Amino acid sequence: MPRFSIILPCFNAQATIGQTLAGLIAQSFQDWEAICIDDGSTDATADLIQDIAKTDARIHLVRHAGKGPSAARNTGVAQHAHGDLIAFCDADDIWHPNKLLQLISVFDDLQIDGAFGQIAFFHNTPEDAHAWSTVPTALLSIDVLLGENPVCTMSNLTLRKSAFLNCGGFNSAIVHNEDLEMLVRLVGEGARILPVPTLHTYYRTSPEGLSANLDAMLKGREQALATAARFGIQPSRASHAIHHRYLARRALRVDRARSTALRHSLAGLMHSPAGFMSPARRGALTLGAALVATVLPRGIRRSLFC
Repeated sequence: MPRFSIILPCFNAQATIGQTLAGLIAQSFQDWEAICIDDGSTDATADLIQDIAKTDARIHLVRHAGKGPSAARNTGVAQHAHGDLIAFCDADDIWHPNKLLQLISVFDDLQIDGAFGQIAFFHNTPEDAHAWSTVPTALLSIDVLLGENPVCTMSNLTLRKSAFLNCGGFNSAIVHNEDLEMLVRLVGEGARILPVPTLHTYYRTSPEGLSANLDAMLKGREQALATAARFGIQPSRASHAIHHRYLARRALRVDRARSTALRHSLAGLMHSPAGFMSPARRGALTLGAALVATVLPRGIRRSLFC
C-alpha cells in the first residue's frame, strides 16, 4: 500500500498534464500512487496520461465524465485511493521535488491531520516564478481561512484520508471556493492542519482560470461564511479586509478591469484599515498598485502585475 495517494482531477489539460506528472515522477520520495480522474476531456488528456502510465505503473487513469472537480476528487479518495495520506494536485500545477519527502516527518506526528507549504506563482515554467505565498506560523484557523486562505490551492494540501472522509469531502454543488468551504468544515470539526515553511507547490497563473473569476469567488466565500456560522464563528473585520486585499492582488495578477483592484482595496480599508495594512508592506504595495493600475495602459499593467 503506498504512503501517499495523489488525487489529480483533469479536464482538457493536454497542454500541462505532462509537466504535472513529470513533477510527480521527479519526487525524491517515491512511495506514492497517482489517481488521475479525467472529467470528460475532449482533447488528448486521457491519451497522454495512458501513455505516461505505460512507463510508470503508479499512475492510474479513472474516467469520470463531466461531474466537476469536487465530485472527481471525492470519487478519487473514496473509491480509488489506497494510501493513508491524500495529496491533492491540479493538472496545471507542479510540485517541488522534495514536497512529499518534507511531509513524511510532519505526518509522523499522529496529532496532525493535514499540512500545506509555500507556493510560488508562475506563468510558463517554475523558473519564471514571480511571487511567493506567505506561510503562517500557527495551525490553520477558520478566521485565517476567511481572510487570505494561506493554502491557496488544492495542489498545496495533504490530508489524512480519515480526516477527509470524516468531514464529508467536497460539496460538489460549489464550483468556486469549494476548497475554502471544505477547509472551514475540516477545521471546524477539529482537524489540526499544520503550515510547513518550505516551498511545496508551483502554481500556474492564468487569466482564464477558475480563480480569475473574482465575483464567483466572492459568492463561493458566502458558502464558506455560512459553514463557519454553523460552528459559531463570524469572521473578524480584519479578516474581511484581508480577503478584499487578496482579491485586489488577484485582480492585478489576472488583469481585470483597471478599477477592480482599487474597488477591492477600498472595500478592505472600509472594513478595517489596520487589517488591510497588516503587514504594512503588503497593504501599502497593494493599495499603491491598485491606484497606479487605474491610469496605466493595459499593456504596461500586464507587464508589471501579470
